[in-house]
Amino acid sequence: MNKDEAIKIVKANSLDFKKLPTKFRKDKEVSSEAIKQYGCLLQFADETLKNDKAFVLKTMKKYGYALQFVSSNLKRDKEVVMTAVTQNGYALEFADKDLQNDKEIIFAAINQNGYSLQFVNKNLRKNKEIVLTAIKNYCFALKYADESLKKDKEVILEALKQYGYALKYADKSLKKDRDIVLTALKKNVFSLVYADDSLKKEKEFIIKALKICSFGTFLEYVDDKLKKDKDVVLEAVKQWGVSLQFAAEEFKKDKKIVYEADKQYGEALRFAHNSLKKDKKFILSLLKISDYSVEFIDEKLKKDPDIILNSTLN
Repeated sequence: MNKDEAIKIVKANSLDFKKLPTKFRKDKEVSSEAIKQYGCLLQFADETLKNDKAFVLKTMKKYGYALQFVSSNLKRDKEVVMTAVTQNGYALEFADKDLQNDKEIIFAAINQNGYSLQFVNKNLRKNKEIVLTAIKNYCFALKYADESLKKDKEVILEALKQYGYALKYADKSLKKDRDIVLTALKKNVFSLVYADDSLKKEKEFIIKALKICSFGTFLEYVDDKLKKDKDVVLEAVKQWGVSLQFAAEEFKKDKKIVYEADKQYGEALRFAHNSLKKDKKFILSLLKISDYSVEFIDEKLKKDPDIILNSTLN
């Protein structure tokens, strides 16, 4: 086999690079052809290439994560590491420990991918500027912030600006904070699951929260007593009809509740009690606001002339 044949092989299937004789895995041209297709094939290149700064830099510009396969010497080289983390922040995991403490390297990594905060030295995860930068790039980087910063309102609010579920990583004290939880709910109503149980039991707070939600409700996650509270359930179904499924059984028979649920979302009738699905007068009132309801009515009613006349069944 000659060099041209080796190049032809890796062009056809780059993974065959690892099967080539050592002399070809030492060859820059053959190795480059393989690596440009799949960066992690650097692991099968000869050690001489893994320690060749020019060759490694060229690779890092396209495949920063391949930093894991370069020589220990080059993992200590700031230029190489900077090139790698600028391309892929996760490459920080493989940098020399000293460079994982280098703020210039850290900022390059977390600006590329905020979640690379997990590879930053724990002491530096107490640094508010570093943590805020990471969170601005990816809210769930909050998971790796120092516990002291998970109690910081500014830090938590920055995460919640992106996605309410980031509330999961806030300190317990802030999961009781009404403003913090409301901010989370505005972004994602289901983030109530991470709020403190005390707020899930507070009727005034829950109703206020329901009113500010633009779509969807979190009735599933409120305290069971509030699922039996008509004011709460009514507000919930007005916001999202499907919430009817999480209401106490008594409300699934309540015409006002079911009407409001169906008005918001026609398919909410599926969660109503069967007695209402057989109630012709009630069904006719629903068909005036939503044709979708007809799918879930009693089978006998679907054959009723009045129902057919007033629905999409005709």
